[in-house]
Amino acid sequence: MTTADNKTLDINQIKALLPHRYPMLLVDRVLTWEANKTITAIKNVTANEEFFNGHFPHKPVMPGVLMIEAMAQTAALLSFLSTNVKPDENSVVYFVGIDNTRFKRPVGPGDQLKMDVEILRTSRGIWKYKAVGSVDGQVAVEADLMCTIRNTVEA
Repeated sequence: MTTADNKTLDINQIKALLPHRYPMLLVDRVLTWEANKTITAIKNVTANEEFFNGHFPHKPVMPGVLMIEAMAQTAALLSFLSTNVKPDENSVVYFVGIDNTRFKRPVGPGDQLKMDVEILRTSRGIWKYKAVGSVDGQVAVEADLMCTIRNTVEA
């Protein structure tokens, strides 16, 4: 687990916290985080991403649902770091809701999607976040995300 002194995470530390793996692991690095408050992470978007083969071959665009997923994975990291819990193979983070979503600019090969996620509140095991994804300082996507962490053995 990351110590309180180290506010960055590399890909191996991210993989220790998230169950996602290629091609669904969409967070490459955590730049900074503050427990119970905020996290900033990046997704390096490369031309060899599998989804670009079909979305769209003539004008590659990262699907909006994957931008939302990348921000949700960033939010999940913040939740695990804030609670100082290292999930096991039975832990899953589920979406409860996605509100106020807006797509402001396309994201394509060569872009670096910077994701800023803030915890708005937690109540009865539901976490609500404000998430913003930007490229070169321009907002690409924003959404309010609601998630919960569940143990699949109990579900």
